[in-house]
Amino acid sequence: MTTVGRMAGVSQVTVSRALSDPDKVSPDTLRRIREAIEATGYVPNAVAGALASRRSRLITALVPSITNIVYSSLLHGFAEIMRQHGYQIMTSEIGFDPAREQETIIAHLSRRPDGILLTGIHHTPEARRMLIGSGIPVVEIWDISETPIDCCVGFSHAEVGRQVAEFAVGAGYAQAATVTAGDIRAQRRRDSFIDRYQALTGSKVTRIDYPAGTATLGQGRDALAALIDRQGFAAGVVFCSSDQFAHGILTEATTRGLDVPGRIAVIGFGDQVFAARTHPAMTTIRVDRDALGKEAANALLQRFRDDAVGPASIDVGFSLIRRESA
Repeated sequence: MTTVGRMAGVSQVTVSRALSDPDKVSPDTLRRIREAIEATGYVPNAVAGALASRRSRLITALVPSITNIVYSSLLHGFAEIMRQHGYQIMTSEIGFDPAREQETIIAHLSRRPDGILLTGIHHTPEARRMLIGSGIPVVEIWDISETPIDCCVGFSHAEVGRQVAEFAVGAGYAQAATVTAGDIRAQRRRDSFIDRYQALTGSKVTRIDYPAGTATLGQGRDALAALIDRQGFAAGVVFCSSDQFAHGILTEATTRGLDVPGRIAVIGFGDQVFAARTHPAMTTIRVDRDALGKEAANALLQRFRDDAVGPASIDVGFSLIRRESA
C-alpha cells in the first residue's frame, strides 16, 4: 500500500480508505489509486480487511460432488447471485461421509466466511453445534426441514417417492422395482416410493441398492440384468435415484430387445440434459436447480441485510416430467 500511495501521490491511509470504502475518496484520487494498483499488481490483504470490517466477502460451499451436474448447476445459480453482491465462493467436495463433512466445516469456519452453504439437512451433532455456535448465517440446500440450522431451500424427497408411486399405480404397473444409490436423500425417495406403492397395491417392491458414490450408466445396465436374471423381475416399472441409472436401464432393455414402456417402464430423477434425448425419451423428476441455487443465495443475502435469526424453510417443489419411458 505504501508503494501504491507513492505512485498515486496519496498517503497509505488514503489507499486503505479507497479499498475499504471507495465512496469516501474523490473520483480523481480513486482513479489514480486504481491505476497504481493495476501497475503494481498489488492484491489487497483480504484477511486484514476482514479483521477490520468483520466481513470477509467470502462464502464457503460444501457439496457431495463438484463434477455431478446436479450440484454444479445449482452452485452456478447460487454463485451468480453472490458474485453480483461482491462475494466470492470457496467450494469443497465432501462426498457423502458425515465425518468428512464435519472436518471440512471446521476448516471452513477457521477462515471466518460471511456465510456457509451446506448440502442436505443431516449433519453430525458436533457439526451442527459448531455451526450454530459460530453465529455465521447458514443455508442448507437440496432438502427441507422444520428445524434447519438457520435456513434451508429445497424440496421433500419423501413427497417425490410418494408421487412417483401414485403415478406408477395410476399407469397400471403391477410390479415395481427401485435402483438406488447410497445417498440418504435418494434412500428417502426409495423408501417413500416403496411404502406408498405397497400400500396401494399390496405388491412387494424389488430393490437394487448401490453404495454411496457416483451413479453410472454401467451400474444401471447391471441393475436391470440383476433384476431380470437373478430376481425374476419380468415386467413393471423401475424407479431410479438418478437419470444415469435410468439411462443404463434403458440401454440394457434395448440391448435385450425389451419393449419400453410395454414391458419395462423407467422413471429417473434429475431431468438432466440428456433425459429428453434418450431412446425412448426418459420420464423423470425435474427440480429447477438454477432457481434453487438463486433462492439459496437470496435467502443468505436476506440474513446479511436483516441480521435475521431463527429457522426458515423454502420449498421450491419439483415436477414429474412424463415422456415415453413410462
